[in-house]
Amino acid sequence: MDWISISSFMLYTAFIIYLIATFFFGATIKDKNKEHKKGIAGTIGITLTIIGFLAQMGYFIARWIASGHAPVSNQFEFVTSFGMTMVLAFIIIYFIYRLSILGLFALPVAMLLIAYASMFPTDIAPLVPSLQSHWLYIHVTTVALGIGILGISFVAGLIYLIREVDQSVRNANSIWLEIVIYTLFLFIGYIVITTAFSITDYHAEFEYPSDNNVLTVEYRLPAITGPNEGNLLSEGAMQPWFESPSWVDAKKLNTVIWSFFSGSIIYGLIRLIFRKRFGAVVQPFLKKAKPDLLDEISYRAVAIGFPVFTLGGLIFAAIWAQIAWDRFWGWDPKEVWALVTWFFYAAFLHLRLSRGWHGKKSAWLTVGGFAIIMFNIIAVNLILAGLHSYA
Repeated sequence: MDWISISSFMLYTAFIIYLIATFFFGATIKDKNKEHKKGIAGTIGITLTIIGFLAQMGYFIARWIASGHAPVSNQFEFVTSFGMTMVLAFIIIYFIYRLSILGLFALPVAMLLIAYASMFPTDIAPLVPSLQSHWLYIHVTTVALGIGILGISFVAGLIYLIREVDQSVRNANSIWLEIVIYTLFLFIGYIVITTAFSITDYHAEFEYPSDNNVLTVEYRLPAITGPNEGNLLSEGAMQPWFESPSWVDAKKLNTVIWSFFSGSIIYGLIRLIFRKRFGAVVQPFLKKAKPDLLDEISYRAVAIGFPVFTLGGLIFAAIWAQIAWDRFWGWDPKEVWALVTWFFYAAFLHLRLSRGWHGKKSAWLTVGGFAIIMFNIIAVNLILAGLHSYA
């Protein structure tokens, strides 16, 4: 059997089912006079979500069979696992609290993660020696589960903020909330623009000097910024508008520029259509969501996700580091940011339990924690060099 094709099909199927389930969860917020129909829509939504999760589990198992190891060894595999564990956490929390509005936000975030992961190479490659250990799936899958649960705290916190922040005035809360929403649109822009040029099979090759050598790099997006002292080799490709500084990775900077450009256009079009902030567009649909319940969910998710992350991101990581590199701890960027994440959520629990931080303060902390998690996944994995650079 072609397990790679099966895994790809199952992941695509899960994505489509999550998308359909989102529409059913959306139907639960429309008409307060149709409680029976809302109940049916919510039941269909969670049923489809479970089916989608099983399909994504099928992707995970099929890819494991195809590769011979747990599919968490690179950026594509880990981020898709992150999305899968986030859906699992949502399913469990849904059956505890029966809050359909959570699915309207949790599933799109999970789909964004899957779509973002799919922009990376999906080829199966042999594991580097340091990854050839059963600690690969013990450590990394536990981390994925921990941040998946913490991701639900972000979703509940974001819903709380959209519902409670006064969108009619221009203050720090409303401005920062719109910045958070705008950042999500940048992810959408990255996915849209990368997919569009991938369909057209665009590529451009540059050569550039580096340490007395001449290197080449292939762009999959038109070059707004090119390598420092670079020379375009591909005929018909767009000439760069400017050169990057020598200390900047030109290809990654080019991708960031395109993400800002396309995401800003999508966000701007929505602002133009509705003539108000996106948060103000969504807020009327969230009035029936109970703030205290959202606050409790965000706290419970951290209370569960934090010890799971502690187990996988610190304890299991230290054990594996001792086995692989003969030391429990080093100041590798990935290790440092795992510790930063741990300290942040430890501070969250301290402020919540000792200082009584509830409501907006607590919700903003969940947003900040998720930002740290995403910085770790994106910037630390892709930009900062270290022992985890193979990810």
